[in-house]
Amino acid sequence: MQKITSRIRIGWYLYDWANSAFVTTVVTTFLGPYLTAIAKNAADSKGFFSVFGIPIYSGSLFTYLVSISVILQAIFLPFLGSFADLYRLKRRFLYLFAFVGSFATILLFWLASDTILIGSLLFVVANLSFGASVVMYNALLNDIAAENERDKISSIGWAIGYLGGGLLLGLNLLILLFKDRFGIDEATAVRISFAMAGIWWALFSYISMINFKVPTKLIASNKGTYSFYGVIQKLGTTFKGLSKNRVALIFLIAYLFYNDGIQTVIVVSAQFGKHELGIEMQLILQVILLVQFLAFAGALLFGKVAQLVSNRWAIVVSLGVWCVIVFYAYLFLDSVNGFIFLSILIAIVLGGTQALSRSLFSLLIPRDNEAEYFSLYEISEKGTSWIGPALFGLVLQFTQSYRFGILSLILFFVVGLILVSSLNFKRAKKKEVL
Repeated sequence: MQKITSRIRIGWYLYDWANSAFVTTVVTTFLGPYLTAIAKNAADSKGFFSVFGIPIYSGSLFTYLVSISVILQAIFLPFLGSFADLYRLKRRFLYLFAFVGSFATILLFWLASDTILIGSLLFVVANLSFGASVVMYNALLNDIAAENERDKISSIGWAIGYLGGGLLLGLNLLILLFKDRFGIDEATAVRISFAMAGIWWALFSYISMINFKVPTKLIASNKGTYSFYGVIQKLGTTFKGLSKNRVALIFLIAYLFYNDGIQTVIVVSAQFGKHELGIEMQLILQVILLVQFLAFAGALLFGKVAQLVSNRWAIVVSLGVWCVIVFYAYLFLDSVNGFIFLSILIAIVLGGTQALSRSLFSLLIPRDNEAEYFSLYEISEKGTSWIGPALFGLVLQFTQSYRFGILSLILFFVVGLILVSSLNFKRAKKKEVL
């Protein structure tokens, strides 16, 4: 760790700055409402349209696409993580998938009513690539921070990501607000925002790559010995090790639940505001922009809270707040002021919950297996949940009610809260298996 320079850590931080543009602009803000709108144009009088003979409710399409992309992650990322660990390719894979994902995002500029299927495929590719890159990014945390530094370094990374995502979102807001002056309509402004997110992701990934140069040579004993069977064997060893590490396993299960709920709230927030509350897209954009900058402060705040109490109890408190958020949205949220209030509450706990979860998990996994373990962790990471969007989409499809869709998400936070509260992380950090 003495050889890790500030430039290397800045390079690591910059990738969160880069990829947050995709999450904030595409996943959180624009794609859900935009895709829903163009899907409605292609739907019948009841709001359904057919995809390969399967009836899809227009409001559910976006959440289904998120779920499909993450199911693919669940299939492929563990193998990719095993290969990356075996051959020390975490950094190379990070930037490979960053550029694939950013290029697919740029191509979303051409998403329209007559290109829904192609655009849907591009989003699946972009989100799958995003997930693969973040697996490698998270796994590299152990290479740049000692155990006693990881809460701090992880929190700074999340905070800088919120700033980056917020800055681009601000630029996109200006384009939307002054669209008439630019001679474009709202749909064109949104599609320009997609392209800008992809360009931002690619540009700052390149700057990150120049600065982030942690050695990534192959392990000498493994050089030239690669085989598909070897990767499967290593992956099997990892699953056996995880099954024996009760704390890491149960925390991972808890995380897959509660972060799935968090990501679903993020994914559907703009869609809920526009189609359930009738809020104008410009105002939704301003609120999400506010959330980005407040989440920056929230991530740093929870880093301090973790130092005062513990990261476990900081996470427990945040999950209690998430339960309140979901219940309030279901029962009381019916105005613009309520939407703003709830968004501020989300911002306070958002970054802290995620940053502390990442650093805590990094303490529970063995050295030289980070990418494999984080490939499992990534199944419900930033912008890549799948069970929550699928559940929300199904509830919405059968009830046509966004409120019942939101209420269904409380299950994820309750399960996560119960599991996290039950574990003894102090013993886990001492490598004791409960």
